[in-house]
Amino acid sequence: MELGAHVQIGRSSEPLIRSFNCPVQPSLTARANLIVMPEKKTIERARQDEAEGKAPSTQAGEFVREEIHHIRQGKHGARSTRQAIAIGLSKARRAGVKLPPPSKGTVSQGTRQKAEREYERARLGGRKPTSGKRSRATTRALRRESQAAASTGVLSKQARSAAHRRSRTSKSQAARKAARTRARNS
Repeated sequence: MELGAHVQIGRSSEPLIRSFNCPVQPSLTARANLIVMPEKKTIERARQDEAEGKAPSTQAGEFVREEIHHIRQGKHGARSTRQAIAIGLSKARRAGVKLPPPSKGTVSQGTRQKAEREYERARLGGRKPTSGKRSRATTRALRRESQAAASTGVLSKQARSAAHRRSRTSKSQAARKAARTRARNS
């Protein structure tokens, strides 16, 4: 089949070729799966963190890192750094990281309920098929957003503000726990 030929859409095994002499691009559904599904490397790194006895938040950090990487690559954007982090945490919960939902009062009720559903679904196993229409709508919305949410300056500002919200005791305890984990793994 040559480029530029019109192809009838149906149950044909041949790929759809556009009539304006353009190479075939992956469908929007395929691109939506890139956003929804974590990469194998990310899952492997999270499993390795789990095997090393690291905290669930550290394991989830791998998924957040992947999300920031996707934004920088231009696969999609995010309205804010917090949205990018939320997408990464959501992926982590669905992938089976034992990351508990946020406590009451820290986020909106809808966000907390969604996190609870994802946590339970991963715990119980099984997967419901994703709605194609919803997946495409999410992909289109994210692709309209800018890549500024993944810039180093904005990420630095987010990290500082997140650290500022935590108490001195909380940060100290986390550092001690990390030191114990490192000592155990060396």
